[in-house]
Amino acid sequence: MSDGPMLRIAMLGTRGVPAAYGGFETAIEEIGQRLAARGHEVTVYCRSADGSKPRHHLGMRLVHLPALRSKSLETLSHTALSAAHAVFHRRPDVSFVFNAANSPFLPLIRTRRAPVAVHVDGLEWKRGKWGTWGKRYYRLAEQLAVRWSDALISDAQGIADYYTLEFGIASELISYGTNIIREPARDKLAGLGLEAGRYHLVVARFEPENHVDVVVQGYAASHATLPLVVVGSAPYSAAYTDSIAAVAESDPRITMLGGVWDQDLLDQLYANAALYLHGHSVGGTNPSLLRAMGAGTAVAAYDVSFNREVLGEDGRFFSTVADVAERVHEVEAADEESRVLGHRLQGRAEQIYNWDVVTDGYEELARRLHRGYSTRGRRRGSRAASTWIDETAPRRENEDARS
Repeated sequence: MSDGPMLRIAMLGTRGVPAAYGGFETAIEEIGQRLAARGHEVTVYCRSADGSKPRHHLGMRLVHLPALRSKSLETLSHTALSAAHAVFHRRPDVSFVFNAANSPFLPLIRTRRAPVAVHVDGLEWKRGKWGTWGKRYYRLAEQLAVRWSDALISDAQGIADYYTLEFGIASELISYGTNIIREPARDKLAGLGLEAGRYHLVVARFEPENHVDVVVQGYAASHATLPLVVVGSAPYSAAYTDSIAAVAESDPRITMLGGVWDQDLLDQLYANAALYLHGHSVGGTNPSLLRAMGAGTAVAAYDVSFNREVLGEDGRFFSTVADVAERVHEVEAADEESRVLGHRLQGRAEQIYNWDVVTDGYEELARRLHRGYSTRGRRRGSRAASTWIDETAPRRENEDARS
């Protein structure tokens, strides 16, 4: 999709690229490079961290700016500087802001009448890492995103439904994509003492709503013969991380790898696992889940509407420690069936979660915004009187299992 003028497009609100942290960064890398290849001038705002400051990456122009190293202020401080830079340097034709938390800076970005769309992410106010004031801030930020953006982007139907019911505003439904791994390499597994198809895997930041504790406890309670590999860390959740580590230390079958930034190694870990256990329960379409699907791996996911939407009929689900143990036992007892399910999930990913199609959605929206399309002013950002029904709640829940 390249008909129409070439645009100056700014992408801000994340750690930037090269992608080495989360879903937003991966999305920007995949979408940004494709937009650049189609002739658009793409600028990505990046946080200066390790001292390396490349000026270009995969056709994208990079702008490196500092950020305060604080859980509550890191994102906001960097976005404030990015917004100012976008305004006072070469004005973009369209800006994409990732994360509704950054919505207080929308008026600044629009100072020179440049339209802006906000990718709202998931229901951030439900995350356990935020205290009372943090949750209130995210609730307010949602309202400001509705009031001040020219368009909202949702990556899952459940998120789109939330904004429709809460605010009476339609959003653009543009999901994430994933890469398809047909013939996975396995040369890096030996260095970790792993064999292809002979381990289970969980990859997640250690935060309560990602239920890594449930996965680890459930595995420890199982009679599994294949080891569990745990990839992830938590820069702000020491107590939660310690609780997971305590279970792992008591079970020699569990290997904690910490954060893994080698993307080739991550691909090998996803593609060669017998089962990928996905505990995320807050947010929309999760990139880790899509990555496992693109790798052709069988998946057992936490039982919430977002995960069911992505996996369809070919996923397994869990809500409790006992469920995790049961899913692990099922896979080890029927490995051929699991391989078939993984293959079908890969086909689903290839058909639905395609980065080229996702880029089409962003490009088409950018052109509409450049021509004058906007939802701004249609709603004042006030919430509906009715109470939102929390579709992210698990279908079965046993809080005692997490104690």
